[in-house]
Amino acid sequence: MTNQQGLVLAGLIVLITVVAYFPSVRGGFVWDDGIYITGNPLVKASDGLRRFWFTTEGFDYYPITWTLWWLEWRRWGEAATKYHVLSVLLHAINAVFVWLVLRRLYIAGAWFAAVVFAIHPVNVASVAWISEQKNTLAMLFCVLTVLFYLRFDQEGDRVWYVFSLAAFILALLSKSAVVMLPMVLLACVWWVRHTLRVTDLLRAAPFFLLSFILGLVTIWFQNNRVLLGHPARSDSFMSRIVGSGWTLWFYVYKAILPVKLTAIYPKWNIDSSSWLSYLPVLVLAACFATFYLNRRSWGWPWLFAFGCFVIMLFPVLGFFDQSFYQYSLVADYWQYFSIIGVIAPAIASGVWVYRRSGTLGRYSICVIWSSLMLLLGCATWSRTHVYANSEALWRDVIAKNPNASSAHVNLGNAFVQVGKIQDAIVEYEAALKIEPFLAEPHNNLGTILIRSGQLPEAIAHYEQALRIKLDYPEAQNNLGLALMGAGKFEAAVQHLKAAIQLNPNYGEARYNLAVILANQGKTDEAISQLGLAVEVEPDRQEFRTQLKALRRLKSTH
Repeated sequence: MTNQQGLVLAGLIVLITVVAYFPSVRGGFVWDDGIYITGNPLVKASDGLRRFWFTTEGFDYYPITWTLWWLEWRRWGEAATKYHVLSVLLHAINAVFVWLVLRRLYIAGAWFAAVVFAIHPVNVASVAWISEQKNTLAMLFCVLTVLFYLRFDQEGDRVWYVFSLAAFILALLSKSAVVMLPMVLLACVWWVRHTLRVTDLLRAAPFFLLSFILGLVTIWFQNNRVLLGHPARSDSFMSRIVGSGWTLWFYVYKAILPVKLTAIYPKWNIDSSSWLSYLPVLVLAACFATFYLNRRSWGWPWLFAFGCFVIMLFPVLGFFDQSFYQYSLVADYWQYFSIIGVIAPAIASGVWVYRRSGTLGRYSICVIWSSLMLLLGCATWSRTHVYANSEALWRDVIAKNPNASSAHVNLGNAFVQVGKIQDAIVEYEAALKIEPFLAEPHNNLGTILIRSGQLPEAIAHYEQALRIKLDYPEAQNNLGLALMGAGKFEAAVQHLKAAIQLNPNYGEARYNLAVILANQGKTDEAISQLGLAVEVEPDRQEFRTQLKALRRLKSTH
Protein backbone atom coordinates (compact mmCIF):
# COMPACT_ATOMS: atom_id res chain seq x y z
CA MET A 1 0.00 0.00 0.00
CA THR A 2 1.36 3.41 -0.96
CA ASN A 3 1.39 6.38 1.40
CA GLN A 4 -1.22 8.09 -0.75
CA GLN A 5 -3.55 5.09 -0.52
CA GLY A 6 -3.01 4.97 3.24
CA LEU A 7 -3.93 8.63 3.60
CA VAL A 8 -7.10 8.09 1.56
CA LEU A 9 -8.16 5.14 3.70
CA ALA A 10 -7.38 7.07 6.91
CA GLY A 11 -9.36 10.02 5.59
CA LEU A 12 -12.31 7.74 4.87
CA ILE A 13 -12.28 6.48 8.47
CA VAL A 14 -12.32 10.07 9.73
CA LEU A 15 -15.10 11.06 7.31
CA ILE A 16 -17.29 8.08 8.20
CA THR A 17 -16.79 8.79 11.92
CA VAL A 18 -17.66 12.47 11.58
CA VAL A 19 -20.80 11.69 9.57
CA ALA A 20 -22.00 9.07 12.08
CA TYR A 21 -21.42 11.37 15.05
CA PHE A 22 -22.43 14.65 13.45
CA PRO A 23 -25.65 15.05 15.52
CA SER A 24 -23.61 14.93 18.73
CA VAL A 25 -21.89 18.25 18.00
CA ARG A 26 -25.20 20.03 18.62
CA GLY A 27 -25.54 18.42 22.05
CA GLY A 28 -25.06 20.07 25.41
CA PHE A 29 -23.61 19.15 28.77
CA VAL A 30 -25.26 16.18 30.50
CA TRP A 31 -25.11 14.27 33.79
CA ASP A 32 -21.77 14.78 35.55
CA ASP A 33 -20.39 17.21 32.95
CA GLY A 34 -21.31 19.88 35.48
CA ILE A 35 -19.40 18.15 38.27
CA TYR A 36 -16.31 17.50 36.18
CA ILE A 37 -16.20 20.58 33.96
CA THR A 38 -18.73 23.43 34.00
CA GLY A 39 -19.27 23.43 37.77
CA ASN A 40 -15.82 22.28 38.84
CA PRO A 41 -14.04 25.05 40.78
CA LEU A 42 -10.64 23.51 40.07
CA VAL A 43 -11.25 23.67 36.31
CA LYS A 44 -12.09 27.34 36.70
CA ALA A 45 -9.28 28.16 39.15
CA SER A 46 -6.20 29.93 37.82
CA ASP A 47 -4.00 27.54 39.82
CA GLY A 48 -6.12 24.54 38.88
CA LEU A 49 -3.35 22.80 36.97
CA ARG A 50 -1.06 22.79 39.99
CA ARG A 51 -3.83 21.46 42.19
CA PHE A 52 -4.79 18.72 39.71
CA TRP A 53 -1.21 17.54 39.35
CA PHE A 54 0.17 17.97 42.86
CA THR A 55 -2.76 17.71 45.29
CA THR A 56 -5.54 15.26 46.05
CA GLU A 57 -8.32 17.81 45.52
CA GLY A 58 -9.55 16.28 42.26
CA PHE A 59 -12.19 13.55 42.14
CA ASP A 60 -9.67 11.20 40.53
CA TYR A 61 -6.03 11.37 39.58
CA TYR A 62 -6.02 11.76 35.79
CA PRO A 63 -4.13 15.05 35.45
CA ILE A 64 -3.75 14.86 31.65
CA THR A 65 -7.54 14.83 31.25
CA TRP A 66 -7.94 17.55 33.89
CA THR A 67 -5.36 19.62 32.00
CA LEU A 68 -7.33 19.21 28.78
CA TRP A 69 -10.55 20.36 30.47
CA TRP A 70 -8.76 23.25 32.18
CA LEU A 71 -7.52 24.43 28.78
CA GLU A 72 -10.87 23.83 27.05
CA TRP A 73 -12.67 25.85 29.70
CA ARG A 74 -10.37 28.82 29.15
CA ARG A 75 -10.79 28.61 25.40
CA TRP A 76 -14.46 27.72 25.08
CA GLY A 77 -16.21 28.19 28.44
CA GLU A 78 -19.69 26.66 28.20
CA ALA A 79 -19.70 26.34 24.39
CA ALA A 80 -20.53 22.62 24.47
CA THR A 81 -20.35 22.21 20.68
CA LYS A 82 -16.58 22.72 20.65
CA TYR A 83 -16.06 20.08 23.32
CA HIS A 84 -18.14 17.67 21.24
CA VAL A 85 -16.17 18.42 18.08
CA LEU A 86 -12.94 17.57 19.89
CA SER A 87 -14.42 14.32 21.25
CA VAL A 88 -15.50 13.22 17.76
CA LEU A 89 -12.10 14.07 16.28
CA LEU A 90 -10.30 12.18 19.05
CA HIS A 91 -12.47 9.14 18.38
CA ALA A 92 -11.85 9.36 14.64
CA ILE A 93 -8.09 9.54 15.20
CA ASN A 94 -8.33 6.59 17.58
CA ALA A 95 -10.07 4.56 14.88
CA VAL A 96 -7.26 5.37 12.41
CA PHE A 97 -4.62 4.23 14.90
CA VAL A 98 -6.64 1.09 15.66
CA TRP A 99 -6.41 0.32 11.94
CA LEU A 100 -2.64 0.85 11.97
CA VAL A 101 -2.20 -1.40 15.02
CA LEU A 102 -4.31 -4.18 13.48
CA ARG A 103 -2.29 -3.93 10.25
CA ARG A 104 0.96 -4.28 12.17
CA LEU A 105 -0.56 -7.36 13.88
CA TYR A 106 -1.41 -8.76 10.42
CA ILE A 107 -5.12 -8.95 11.25
CA ALA A 108 -7.24 -9.58 8.16
CA GLY A 109 -9.86 -6.91 7.47
CA ALA A 110 -8.05 -4.38 9.67
CA TRP A 111 -9.57 -1.36 7.92
CA PHE A 112 -13.12 -2.70 8.17
CA ALA A 113 -12.59 -3.53 11.86
CA ALA A 114 -11.43 0.05 12.47
CA VAL A 115 -14.52 1.42 10.75
CA VAL A 116 -16.79 -0.82 12.85
CA PHE A 117 -14.98 0.42 15.95
CA ALA A 118 -15.53 3.99 14.75
CA ILE A 119 -19.28 3.66 14.22
CA HIS A 120 -20.22 1.04 16.83
CA PRO A 121 -23.20 2.36 18.86
CA VAL A 122 -21.72 1.15 22.18
CA ASN A 123 -18.99 3.77 21.76
CA VAL A 124 -21.50 6.63 21.65
CA ALA A 125 -21.37 6.79 25.46
CA SER A 126 -17.64 7.52 25.25
CA VAL A 127 -17.83 10.01 22.37
CA ALA A 128 -21.10 11.96 22.76
CA TRP A 129 -20.75 12.41 26.53
CA ILE A 130 -18.23 15.18 27.17
CA SER A 131 -17.07 13.84 30.56
CA GLU A 132 -15.88 10.71 28.77
CA GLN A 133 -13.19 12.62 26.92
CA LYS A 134 -11.06 10.82 29.46
CA ASN A 135 -11.88 7.65 27.51
CA THR A 136 -11.13 8.99 24.05
CA LEU A 137 -7.96 10.72 25.27
CA ALA A 138 -6.67 7.66 27.12
CA MET A 139 -7.51 5.47 24.11
CA LEU A 140 -5.35 7.68 21.88
CA PHE A 141 -2.34 7.09 24.08
CA CYS A 142 -3.22 3.39 24.44
CA VAL A 143 -3.13 2.67 20.72
CA LEU A 144 0.04 4.74 20.37
CA THR A 145 1.60 2.66 23.16
CA VAL A 146 0.84 -0.57 21.30
CA LEU A 147 1.87 0.83 17.91
CA PHE A 148 5.21 2.12 19.18
CA TYR A 149 5.90 -1.08 21.12
CA LEU A 150 5.26 -3.24 18.07
CA ARG A 151 7.58 -1.07 16.00
CA PHE A 152 10.24 -1.49 18.67
CA ASP A 153 9.75 -5.25 18.80
CA GLN A 154 9.80 -5.63 15.03
CA GLU A 155 12.48 -3.06 14.14
CA GLY A 156 14.67 -3.10 17.24
CA ASP A 157 15.07 0.68 17.45
CA ARG A 158 15.05 1.60 21.17
CA VAL A 159 13.57 5.04 20.49
CA TRP A 160 10.23 3.32 19.81
CA TYR A 161 10.43 1.66 23.23
CA VAL A 162 10.91 5.07 24.86
CA PHE A 163 7.99 6.49 22.86
CA SER A 164 5.83 3.54 23.89
CA LEU A 165 6.64 3.96 27.58
CA ALA A 166 5.99 7.72 27.37
CA ALA A 167 2.65 7.13 25.62
CA PHE A 168 1.67 4.63 28.31
CA ILE A 169 2.42 7.13 31.07
CA LEU A 170 0.18 9.65 29.30
CA ALA A 171 -2.55 7.00 28.97
CA LEU A 172 -2.43 6.19 32.69
CA LEU A 173 -2.53 9.88 33.57
CA SER A 174 -5.55 10.31 31.30
CA LYS A 175 -7.51 7.42 32.82
CA SER A 176 -6.02 4.65 34.90
CA ALA A 177 -8.60 2.11 33.65
CA VAL A 178 -5.92 1.21 31.08
CA VAL A 179 -3.70 -0.42 33.75
CA MET A 180 -3.98 -3.83 32.06
CA LEU A 181 -2.38 -2.66 28.82
CA PRO A 182 1.04 -4.21 29.65
CA MET A 183 -0.62 -7.64 29.48
CA VAL A 184 -1.94 -6.73 26.03
CA LEU A 185 1.56 -5.72 24.92
CA LEU A 186 2.85 -9.17 25.87
CA ALA A 187 -0.13 -10.79 24.16
CA CYS A 188 0.64 -8.85 20.96
CA VAL A 189 4.26 -10.00 21.00
CA TRP A 190 3.05 -13.55 21.63
CA TRP A 191 0.62 -13.25 18.73
CA VAL A 192 3.26 -12.04 16.29
CA ARG A 193 6.09 -14.38 17.33
CA HIS A 194 4.10 -17.29 18.84
CA THR A 195 6.47 -17.25 21.80
CA LEU A 196 7.54 -15.10 24.74
CA ARG A 197 11.10 -14.78 25.99
CA VAL A 198 12.50 -13.68 29.33
CA THR A 199 13.68 -10.53 27.54
CA ASP A 200 10.05 -9.69 26.71
CA LEU A 201 9.10 -9.91 30.37
CA LEU A 202 11.99 -7.66 31.38
CA ARG A 203 11.05 -5.10 28.73
CA ALA A 204 7.45 -5.09 29.97
CA ALA A 205 8.46 -4.73 33.64
CA PRO A 206 8.50 -0.87 33.67
CA PHE A 207 5.00 -0.87 32.17
CA PHE A 208 3.74 -3.21 34.90
CA LEU A 209 5.39 -1.10 37.58
CA LEU A 210 3.69 2.06 36.32
CA SER A 211 0.34 0.22 36.20
CA PHE A 212 0.78 -0.97 39.78
CA ILE A 213 1.60 2.51 41.10
CA LEU A 214 -1.18 4.33 39.24
CA GLY A 215 -3.61 1.53 40.08
CA LEU A 216 -2.97 2.04 43.80
CA VAL A 217 -3.38 5.80 43.37
CA THR A 218 -6.75 5.27 41.68
CA ILE A 219 -7.96 2.91 44.39
CA TRP A 220 -7.03 5.52 47.00
CA PHE A 221 -8.89 8.29 45.16
CA GLN A 222 -11.98 6.14 44.67
CA ASN A 223 -12.11 5.16 48.34
CA ASN A 224 -11.22 8.55 49.83
CA ARG A 225 -12.37 11.20 47.35
CA VAL A 226 -15.37 9.58 45.65
CA LEU A 227 -16.80 6.89 47.93
CA LEU A 228 -15.60 8.67 51.10
CA GLY A 229 -14.88 5.36 52.77
CA HIS A 230 -18.30 3.87 52.00
CA PRO A 231 -18.23 0.72 49.84
CA ALA A 232 -20.25 0.89 46.63
CA ARG A 233 -21.00 -2.82 46.93
CA SER A 234 -21.57 -4.90 50.03
CA ASP A 235 -21.65 -8.34 48.40
CA SER A 236 -19.08 -11.05 49.06
CA PHE A 237 -15.94 -11.68 47.05
CA MET A 238 -17.49 -14.91 45.76
CA SER A 239 -20.47 -12.93 44.47
CA ARG A 240 -18.06 -10.65 42.64
CA ILE A 241 -16.35 -13.61 41.01
CA VAL A 242 -19.73 -14.91 39.89
CA GLY A 243 -20.79 -11.44 38.77
CA SER A 244 -17.65 -11.01 36.67
CA GLY A 245 -18.91 -13.77 34.38
CA TRP A 246 -22.27 -12.08 33.99
CA THR A 247 -20.57 -8.78 33.29
CA LEU A 248 -18.22 -10.18 30.69
CA TRP A 249 -20.93 -11.90 28.65
CA PHE A 250 -23.07 -8.79 28.90
CA TYR A 251 -20.32 -6.86 27.12
CA VAL A 252 -19.94 -9.58 24.48
CA TYR A 253 -23.69 -9.43 23.88
CA LYS A 254 -23.71 -5.65 23.50
CA ALA A 255 -20.69 -5.75 21.19
CA ILE A 256 -22.42 -8.28 18.91
CA LEU A 257 -25.98 -6.97 19.21
CA PRO A 258 -25.95 -3.31 20.34
CA VAL A 259 -29.67 -2.90 21.03
CA LYS A 260 -31.51 -1.27 23.95
CA LEU A 261 -28.40 0.66 24.96
CA THR A 262 -28.85 2.93 27.95
CA ALA A 263 -26.76 5.06 30.30
CA ILE A 264 -27.84 3.04 33.37
CA TYR A 265 -28.70 -0.64 33.05
CA PRO A 266 -30.78 -2.50 35.66
CA LYS A 267 -28.68 -3.62 38.62
CA TRP A 268 -28.53 -7.40 38.88
CA ASN A 269 -29.16 -9.38 42.02
CA ILE A 270 -26.61 -12.19 41.89
CA ASP A 271 -27.20 -15.18 44.14
CA SER A 272 -23.83 -16.85 44.67
CA SER A 273 -25.57 -19.75 46.45
CA SER A 274 -27.27 -20.84 43.22
CA TRP A 275 -25.22 -23.03 40.88
CA LEU A 276 -26.87 -21.38 37.87
CA SER A 277 -25.13 -18.13 38.79
CA TYR A 278 -21.79 -19.80 38.11
CA LEU A 279 -22.75 -20.82 34.57
CA PRO A 280 -21.35 -17.67 32.82
CA VAL A 281 -17.96 -18.10 34.54
CA LEU A 282 -17.89 -21.81 33.66
CA VAL A 283 -18.76 -21.07 30.02
CA LEU A 284 -15.98 -18.48 29.93
CA ALA A 285 -13.47 -20.99 31.28
CA ALA A 286 -14.68 -23.59 28.76
CA CYS A 287 -14.23 -21.11 25.89
CA PHE A 288 -10.64 -20.35 26.87
CA ALA A 289 -9.90 -24.05 27.32
CA THR A 290 -11.32 -24.78 23.86
CA PHE A 291 -9.36 -21.97 22.25
CA TYR A 292 -6.17 -23.13 23.93
CA LEU A 293 -6.61 -26.77 22.95
CA ASN A 294 -7.12 -25.66 19.34
CA ARG A 295 -4.37 -23.03 19.43
CA ARG A 296 -2.50 -24.65 16.54
CA SER A 297 -5.45 -24.03 14.22
CA TRP A 298 -8.61 -21.93 14.46
CA GLY A 299 -8.36 -21.36 18.22
CA TRP A 300 -5.21 -19.23 18.08
CA PRO A 301 -6.76 -15.93 16.86
CA TRP A 302 -9.72 -16.27 19.21
CA LEU A 303 -7.44 -17.02 22.16
CA PHE A 304 -5.48 -13.84 21.39
CA ALA A 305 -8.40 -11.52 20.62
CA PHE A 306 -10.79 -12.71 23.32
CA GLY A 307 -7.93 -12.79 25.80
CA CYS A 308 -7.18 -9.12 25.10
CA PHE A 309 -10.90 -8.35 25.42
CA VAL A 310 -11.08 -9.93 28.88
CA ILE A 311 -7.77 -8.43 30.01
CA MET A 312 -8.80 -4.85 29.21
CA LEU A 313 -12.18 -5.37 30.90
CA PHE A 314 -10.65 -6.74 34.10
CA PRO A 315 -10.66 -3.40 36.04
CA VAL A 316 -14.44 -3.09 35.53
CA LEU A 317 -15.48 -6.69 36.16
CA GLY A 318 -16.43 -5.88 39.74
CA PHE A 319 -13.37 -6.78 41.79
CA PHE A 320 -12.51 -3.16 42.64
CA ASP A 321 -15.04 -0.71 44.07
CA GLN A 322 -16.04 2.36 42.10
CA SER A 323 -18.86 4.82 42.53
CA PHE A 324 -20.86 3.80 39.45
CA TYR A 325 -21.61 0.42 41.04
CA GLN A 326 -24.21 2.27 43.11
CA TYR A 327 -26.27 2.47 39.92
CA SER A 328 -25.29 -0.54 37.83
CA LEU A 329 -22.60 -3.19 37.48
CA VAL A 330 -22.11 -2.44 33.77
CA ALA A 331 -21.76 0.62 31.55
CA ASP A 332 -21.27 1.08 27.80
CA TYR A 333 -18.31 3.43 28.16
CA TRP A 334 -16.36 0.81 30.15
CA GLN A 335 -16.11 -1.29 26.98
CA TYR A 336 -14.38 1.38 24.91
CA PHE A 337 -10.84 0.04 25.46
CA SER A 338 -11.76 -3.61 24.90
CA ILE A 339 -14.47 -3.83 22.22
CA ILE A 340 -11.97 -4.20 19.38
CA GLY A 341 -11.22 -7.63 20.89
CA VAL A 342 -14.65 -8.77 19.67
CA ILE A 343 -14.83 -6.69 16.50
CA ALA A 344 -11.45 -7.68 15.00
CA PRO A 345 -11.85 -11.49 15.10
CA ALA A 346 -15.44 -11.21 13.86
CA ILE A 347 -14.34 -9.15 10.83
CA ALA A 348 -11.30 -11.37 10.25
CA SER A 349 -13.59 -14.42 10.22
CA GLY A 350 -15.73 -12.70 7.61
CA VAL A 351 -12.65 -12.05 5.49
CA TRP A 352 -11.65 -15.72 5.83
CA VAL A 353 -15.09 -16.79 4.55
CA TYR A 354 -14.97 -14.18 1.76
CA ARG A 355 -11.64 -15.43 0.43
CA ARG A 356 -12.93 -18.99 0.26
CA SER A 357 -16.23 -18.14 -1.40
CA GLY A 358 -17.20 -18.10 -5.03
CA THR A 359 -18.40 -15.07 -6.96
CA LEU A 360 -21.96 -15.27 -5.66
CA GLY A 361 -20.76 -15.84 -2.11
CA ARG A 362 -18.42 -12.86 -2.27
CA TYR A 363 -21.19 -10.68 -3.65
CA SER A 364 -23.49 -11.77 -0.80
CA ILE A 365 -20.81 -11.07 1.79
CA CYS A 366 -20.22 -7.58 0.34
CA VAL A 367 -23.96 -6.87 0.59
CA ILE A 368 -24.00 -8.13 4.19
CA TRP A 369 -20.95 -6.02 5.12
CA SER A 370 -22.39 -2.91 3.49
CA SER A 371 -25.72 -3.44 5.25
CA LEU A 372 -23.93 -3.98 8.57
CA MET A 373 -21.96 -0.74 8.18
CA LEU A 374 -25.12 1.15 7.29
CA LEU A 375 -27.06 -0.29 10.24
CA LEU A 376 -24.29 0.49 12.69
CA GLY A 377 -23.87 4.01 11.34
CA CYS A 378 -27.61 4.69 11.53
CA ALA A 379 -27.80 3.25 15.05
CA THR A 380 -24.92 5.49 16.15
CA TRP A 381 -26.49 8.53 14.46
CA SER A 382 -29.74 7.82 16.32
CA ARG A 383 -28.03 7.09 19.65
CA THR A 384 -26.14 10.40 19.63
CA HIS A 385 -29.48 12.24 19.91
CA VAL A 386 -29.99 10.70 23.34
CA TYR A 387 -27.01 12.71 24.62
CA ALA A 388 -28.36 15.98 23.18
CA ASN A 389 -29.47 17.22 26.61
CA SER A 390 -30.19 15.95 30.11
CA GLU A 391 -33.92 15.57 29.59
CA ALA A 392 -33.43 13.38 26.50
CA LEU A 393 -30.82 11.25 28.27
CA TRP A 394 -32.88 10.56 31.37
CA ARG A 395 -36.12 9.98 29.50
CA ASP A 396 -34.27 7.34 27.50
CA VAL A 397 -32.96 5.68 30.68
CA ILE A 398 -36.38 5.64 32.34
CA ALA A 399 -37.99 4.18 29.21
CA LYS A 400 -35.54 1.25 29.31
CA ASN A 401 -34.94 1.02 33.06
CA PRO A 402 -37.96 2.55 34.86
CA ASN A 403 -36.68 1.46 38.29
CA ALA A 404 -33.51 3.55 38.01
CA SER A 405 -34.16 5.95 40.89
CA SER A 406 -31.12 8.05 39.98
CA ALA A 407 -32.56 8.60 36.50
CA HIS A 408 -35.76 10.02 38.02
CA VAL A 409 -33.68 12.30 40.26
CA ASN A 410 -31.58 13.52 37.34
CA LEU A 411 -34.64 14.05 35.17
CA GLY A 412 -36.11 16.09 38.02
CA ASN A 413 -32.91 18.15 38.11
CA ALA A 414 -33.20 18.72 34.35
CA PHE A 415 -36.78 19.92 34.80
CA VAL A 416 -35.69 22.35 37.52
CA GLN A 417 -33.13 23.88 35.18
CA VAL A 418 -35.82 24.74 32.62
CA GLY A 419 -38.39 25.84 35.20
CA LYS A 420 -40.68 22.77 35.08
CA ILE A 421 -41.03 22.64 38.86
CA GLN A 422 -44.14 20.46 39.10
CA ASP A 423 -42.64 17.92 36.71
CA ALA A 424 -39.50 17.90 38.85
CA ILE A 425 -41.51 17.20 42.01
CA VAL A 426 -43.19 14.25 40.27
CA GLU A 427 -39.80 12.77 39.36
CA TYR A 428 -38.35 13.23 42.86
CA GLU A 429 -41.38 11.56 44.38
CA ALA A 430 -41.11 8.73 41.83
CA ALA A 431 -37.49 8.21 42.90
CA LEU A 432 -38.53 8.00 46.56
CA LYS A 433 -41.22 5.42 45.74
CA ILE A 434 -38.55 3.24 44.15
CA GLU A 435 -35.93 3.86 46.84
CA PRO A 436 -37.38 5.47 49.99
CA PHE A 437 -34.00 5.84 51.68
CA LEU A 438 -32.52 8.12 49.04
CA ALA A 439 -31.12 11.40 50.29
CA GLU A 440 -30.84 13.46 47.10
CA PRO A 441 -34.59 13.73 46.28
CA HIS A 442 -35.25 15.05 49.79
CA ASN A 443 -32.48 17.61 49.40
CA ASN A 444 -33.81 18.69 46.01
CA LEU A 445 -37.41 18.87 47.22
CA GLY A 446 -36.18 21.07 50.06
CA THR A 447 -34.60 23.45 47.56
CA ILE A 448 -37.84 23.68 45.58
CA LEU A 449 -39.81 24.38 48.76
CA ILE A 450 -37.32 27.11 49.76
CA ARG A 451 -37.96 28.88 46.47
CA SER A 452 -41.70 28.78 47.04
CA GLY A 453 -41.34 30.17 50.57
CA GLN A 454 -42.25 26.95 52.41
CA LEU A 455 -39.39 27.16 54.90
CA PRO A 456 -40.56 24.65 57.59
CA GLU A 457 -41.33 22.02 54.95
CA ALA A 458 -37.95 22.60 53.30
CA ILE A 459 -36.14 22.20 56.63
CA ALA A 460 -37.98 18.92 57.21
CA HIS A 461 -36.78 17.54 53.85
CA TYR A 462 -33.18 18.63 54.49
CA GLU A 463 -33.24 17.00 57.91
CA GLN A 464 -34.62 13.81 56.38
CA ALA A 465 -31.84 13.86 53.77
CA LEU A 466 -29.26 14.07 56.54
CA ARG A 467 -30.92 11.31 58.55
CA ILE A 468 -30.41 9.10 55.50
CA LYS A 469 -26.93 10.38 54.63
CA LEU A 470 -25.14 12.41 57.27
CA ASP A 471 -22.00 12.98 55.16
CA TYR A 472 -23.92 14.94 52.49
CA PRO A 473 -22.25 18.39 52.19
CA GLU A 474 -24.92 19.88 49.90
CA ALA A 475 -27.71 18.98 52.33
CA GLN A 476 -25.66 20.32 55.26
CA ASN A 477 -25.17 23.60 53.41
CA ASN A 478 -28.80 23.86 52.35
CA LEU A 479 -30.08 23.12 55.85
CA GLY A 480 -27.69 25.74 57.22
CA LEU A 481 -29.04 28.26 54.70
CA ALA A 482 -32.64 27.40 55.59
CA LEU A 483 -31.97 27.69 59.32
CA MET A 484 -30.30 31.04 58.68
CA GLY A 485 -33.51 32.16 56.97
CA ALA A 486 -35.46 30.98 60.01
CA GLY A 487 -33.22 33.03 62.30
CA LYS A 488 -31.59 29.97 63.91
CA PHE A 489 -28.04 31.22 63.40
CA GLU A 490 -26.15 28.97 65.82
CA ALA A 491 -27.68 25.82 64.38
CA ALA A 492 -27.02 27.16 60.88
CA VAL A 493 -23.35 27.69 61.69
CA GLN A 494 -22.98 24.09 62.88
CA HIS A 495 -24.41 22.68 59.64
CA LEU A 496 -22.35 25.01 57.43
CA LYS A 497 -19.18 24.01 59.29
CA ALA A 498 -20.15 20.36 58.81
CA ALA A 499 -20.51 20.98 55.05
CA ILE A 500 -17.05 22.56 54.92
CA GLN A 501 -15.52 19.74 56.93
CA LEU A 502 -16.95 17.24 54.45
CA ASN A 503 -15.81 19.30 51.46
CA PRO A 504 -13.12 21.93 52.18
CA ASN A 505 -13.47 23.21 48.59
CA TYR A 506 -17.16 24.03 49.06
CA GLY A 507 -17.08 27.77 48.32
CA GLU A 508 -20.85 28.24 48.65
CA ALA A 509 -20.85 26.90 52.21
CA ARG A 510 -17.92 29.14 53.16
CA TYR A 511 -19.74 32.14 51.70
CA ASN A 512 -22.93 31.37 53.63
CA LEU A 513 -20.94 30.87 56.83
CA ALA A 514 -19.16 34.20 56.24
CA VAL A 515 -22.53 35.99 55.93
CA ILE A 516 -23.62 34.71 59.35
CA LEU A 517 -20.25 35.49 60.96
CA ALA A 518 -20.33 39.02 59.55
CA ASN A 519 -23.83 39.59 60.92
CA GLN A 520 -22.59 38.38 64.31
CA GLY A 521 -19.77 40.93 64.20
CA LYS A 522 -17.06 38.31 63.67
CA THR A 523 -15.51 40.20 60.77
CA ASP A 524 -12.08 38.58 60.85
CA GLU A 525 -13.54 35.07 60.74
CA ALA A 526 -15.91 36.12 57.96
CA ILE A 527 -13.03 37.57 55.92
CA SER A 528 -11.05 34.37 56.44
CA GLN A 529 -13.93 32.20 55.16
CA LEU A 530 -14.53 34.47 52.18
CA GLY A 531 -10.84 34.44 51.33
CA LEU A 532 -10.91 30.66 51.21
CA ALA A 533 -14.13 30.74 49.17
CA VAL A 534 -12.49 33.02 46.59
CA GLU A 535 -9.44 30.78 46.55
CA VAL A 536 -11.43 27.65 45.64
CA GLU A 537 -13.92 29.45 43.33
CA PRO A 538 -12.15 32.53 41.92
CA ASP A 539 -14.79 33.15 39.24
CA ARG A 540 -17.63 33.74 41.73
CA GLN A 541 -18.01 37.51 41.59
CA GLU A 542 -20.32 37.69 44.60
CA PHE A 543 -17.58 36.12 46.74
CA ARG A 544 -15.09 38.79 45.67
CA THR A 545 -17.59 41.62 46.09
CA GLN A 546 -18.52 40.58 49.62
CA LEU A 547 -14.84 40.10 50.54
CA LYS A 548 -13.97 43.62 49.37
CA ALA A 549 -16.94 45.05 51.27
CA LEU A 550 -15.90 43.36 54.52
CA ARG A 551 -12.30 44.48 54.13
CA ARG A 552 -13.44 48.07 53.58
CA LEU A 553 -15.71 47.78 56.63
CA LYS A 554 -12.83 46.53 58.76
CA SER A 555 -10.49 49.30 57.56
CA THR A 556 -13.00 51.98 58.63
CA HIS A 557 -13.14 50.71 62.23
